[in-house]
Amino acid sequence: MIDWQQVNAMIAASDRIILTSHENPDGDGLGSEVAIYHHLREEGKDCRIINCSDLPDEYDFLNSDNIIEMYSIDKHDDWVKDCDLAIIFDVGAFNRIRDIKNAIDKYNIKTLNIDHHPHPEDHPFTLNVVDVQAAATGVMVYDYLKEYRQNPLTKKICEGIYTAVMTDTGNFRHSNTNAKCHEIAIECLKKGVETSKIYQRVYETKPQSSIRLLARVIDNVTFESGGELAWFSIDQKMLDAADATSKDVDGFTDFIRSIKGVEVAVMIFENGRDVCRINFRSKGKYVINDVAIHFGGGGHKFAAGAVIKGNKESIIPLVVSKTKASLEKQAE
Repeated sequence: MIDWQQVNAMIAASDRIILTSHENPDGDGLGSEVAIYHHLREEGKDCRIINCSDLPDEYDFLNSDNIIEMYSIDKHDDWVKDCDLAIIFDVGAFNRIRDIKNAIDKYNIKTLNIDHHPHPEDHPFTLNVVDVQAAATGVMVYDYLKEYRQNPLTKKICEGIYTAVMTDTGNFRHSNTNAKCHEIAIECLKKGVETSKIYQRVYETKPQSSIRLLARVIDNVTFESGGELAWFSIDQKMLDAADATSKDVDGFTDFIRSIKGVEVAVMIFENGRDVCRINFRSKGKYVINDVAIHFGGGGHKFAAGAVIKGNKESIIPLVVSKTKASLEKQAE
């Protein structure tokens, strides 16, 4: 049971608050930030949303007032150094906020982590609030606001919450979807949230570059373990050929997982010099976060990831072999 009173006391005692989320932010992290931002501004708090990565284009609708900023030392440190509190959403691991972590450490800012990813007991946060049963961090934000907000939820707050819950449940399709998710959606609808427009912005605005890249991915999918495992890789040459960027790979692993017979999809993305980002997605038959943890990453049972040093030629056999071994062990 989460002690929201302790969370509320920590927020109430703070005047200047930075809100942030993980690199390459998704709908859950961004939606949670936006919901709390609008609440705190009503409460008279001096707060800003500052992330370590650019805002993805599909979430620009959350930024109508230009409230979502990308961190730079020159632009932000004069403000950040006087912060009482950093609220960190959906981060999975503290180092995933990159340079913002350095600023938080440098200025000795208290940290409040709100997340539905598991964290070790020796976590670095001042207060670590985790509910691994929550479908999204946005659900936790909703719970906090329903308990401690004096006024009814506003449309802007609900837009953030709905975006968080919708995206982390795969538009209410994934196995983490429960009755509460739908109850939250109903309340958001009653507040005037245009849910169909949010769906269109998130899922139906893929740039042509992303589709060109996806075509190359589909041509190179490899099936293993009787077709239950499907994996693919992406490197800079493929990006260049499609005139694409790293932003264009979002959703690819989910798409490959949707193939009939596939239970687990894996993406190996060589996104830097001798660095690979690995995404694991499972339909639910197999737990895959153990593989991510093995490679220094983490995540949920059926959606996880890791970042591994090395080029894709050296990483692919290691990741595929470990994933196949995990599936075989679970199938015994």
